[in-house]
Amino acid sequence: MTAELVRGQNHTLPQTRLEIRVSAGTPVVAGATLGDERGTVRGIEWIAHPGSPQLPGLEVSQQAAADHRLAVDLEALPGGAHRVTVLLALPVGVGGPVRFGAVPAPFVAVTGLDGTEIATFTLTDLDAESAVSALELYRRQDAWKVRAVGQGYAGGLAEMLADQGVTDPAALAGSIQEAVTRGLARSVAPPPPRTPEADRVRHATGSTDHRPTSPSPAPEPPEPLADPAATGPAHTTQPHTTQPHTAQPHNAPGPAAAGASAAGPSTGGPINYAHPRRQHAAPPSPPPAAPPAQPGQPAQPVAGDATGWSMDERLYNQIWGMFEDLARAVAAYRSAVDFAESRMDQELDRALSDPRNRIGGAGDRAREAARAKRDELTSRAREALDRDLAQLAAEAAVVEPALPAAYAGWGNPVWHAHRIPMEVPMALRIGDLHLPERADLRIPLLVRLPLERGMWVDSGRTASEAATLMDTDRLRRLAMETAVAHAARLLAVYPPGEFAVHVIDPAGSAAGPLAPLVEAGVLAGPPAAGPGGVASVLAHLTRRVDLVQMAVRARAADSLPPDLDTGEQLLVVNDFPHGFDDRAVTQLRYLADEGPAVGVHLLMVADREEASAYGPVLDPLWRSLLRITPVADSHLADPWVGHAWTYEPLTIPPGSQVLEQVLTAVAAARRAAGR
Repeated sequence: MTAELVRGQNHTLPQTRLEIRVSAGTPVVAGATLGDERGTVRGIEWIAHPGSPQLPGLEVSQQAAADHRLAVDLEALPGGAHRVTVLLALPVGVGGPVRFGAVPAPFVAVTGLDGTEIATFTLTDLDAESAVSALELYRRQDAWKVRAVGQGYAGGLAEMLADQGVTDPAALAGSIQEAVTRGLARSVAPPPPRTPEADRVRHATGSTDHRPTSPSPAPEPPEPLADPAATGPAHTTQPHTTQPHTAQPHNAPGPAAAGASAAGPSTGGPINYAHPRRQHAAPPSPPPAAPPAQPGQPAQPVAGDATGWSMDERLYNQIWGMFEDLARAVAAYRSAVDFAESRMDQELDRALSDPRNRIGGAGDRAREAARAKRDELTSRAREALDRDLAQLAAEAAVVEPALPAAYAGWGNPVWHAHRIPMEVPMALRIGDLHLPERADLRIPLLVRLPLERGMWVDSGRTASEAATLMDTDRLRRLAMETAVAHAARLLAVYPPGEFAVHVIDPAGSAAGPLAPLVEAGVLAGPPAAGPGGVASVLAHLTRRVDLVQMAVRARAADSLPPDLDTGEQLLVVNDFPHGFDDRAVTQLRYLADEGPAVGVHLLMVADREEASAYGPVLDPLWRSLLRITPVADSHLADPWVGHAWTYEPLTIPPGSQVLEQVLTAVAAARRAAGR
């Protein structure tokens, strides 16, 4: 029976191999410290955190996430360790909440490896604290117990580490947050927390669901020009949720809210980038699921079985639910396999510790028995995973054909009948995600619109194994073609005249990939080349960011120049950093940081290795952008359990003219609208 602890209460632990599961309403940093008999941390080698996630008997997550699973083997802890303290902290410098009082109360559960809850604790009554000691596992008379702590620290991670006797806690806290920031840069942004009504019907009809039963509260409507979150279908994918949403991440689980089109200068009020379809009330319930084909069988999947105001929103939420379900199903399988391997090792150690069993038939029989148990446990776990994967594959088969153009791949027939919309969709598909357990089960990677962060198409040959085998010139061309395809998708899903694309091509080397955009006449101007062209475009967009920011702060939107385009702007940059001086690099960083909040976004094609001469000055730029690749690469993380997901870029079917058809439709819609 599960013990529901309150602050200060303890409970005996019946086993020593455990998982500590953390569920929060926003991405948090999870770590743990080891303490001796007096609770003192002897050194940094006794601290597990995202920058150093593994200690003997202890493993924590490598990034901030809405949900965590910490693995603990109390028998494998270093000698002298009598206490394990689980720490939670809010990541700093990523645009998210800065105190626990502004987020849902975190929920912590101590479970066995089979998922059975032993003790739970909800961290209530937190306010200004940005870090908290959640609970501790401690040894008492050769038995281990768990105690609910809930001690918060308004001074953050540094104050909490100092309280545990850590030397130079500020430096360690800074290194932890830096590791978290690096991890968030590869995370798929999770979508907003789902309301109780948003739990998808299929979870109640037999599909696996590993989420906590206590729902997250409904998200508040976004404020105009809220600072964009620093993370990002990732996640992640954001396995997201990011989630979430995740890709950001944002709130948890499941892509975070963002603004939409700007009000024009004639409104007389502040420019509002809030999504025009965002509602304040709870959305209607999803449609009922189809009845099971046979009694006891899962219900037949239905496209749009999630909660939402429209079918697009329901499909969006359904896709993120599939992303999360797949992440958790695979996490459960991998955990079960690890447990089976560990159990076999322990049984072999016990059997072979007797010298009489090391030779002869007794030793062989012990090995065979241990391996047989391992194989049986692994087989059971695989059967459960296969059931979940089959259900998700059936759901994907009905969801994919029902997707609107913004969510669909280039091969979907919906693009051939696409008409330029009159309002901005919720999200845009920028690729697919899959895990090695079933590579053919692809989850669409959706990012919220307007974009909350820019994107970086990595053209480096060292980016992935597939890129290493590719010719440099071909890889760069493929990266630019990927950027052009994403720009075309953005143009195709925005109303006429509400989205403009600028291109910087310093050496003019991307004329071939840019030809579809140039020939369709959908660019804001010719691709900028040479130092003068680079400086002109950057100055124009920097001025736009400055003016809109000042107008918003002064609540004087009517004072904007009449020729200023307040629609969304996308800057496509080819072959960075070639052709960029120090001033241009500074302006580019400024646009990456400040632009998304006022509708200016980056889409960079760059090789990070070639920019290494700038040193760490460009690290914030790379972290602020969602990295995608022109070839398959396992680099995105989900916002739930942190799997490494393989990103598959969207490809145009060979011989298809869909890109040209879409750009022709964009140009025709602009002419009809007089833009």
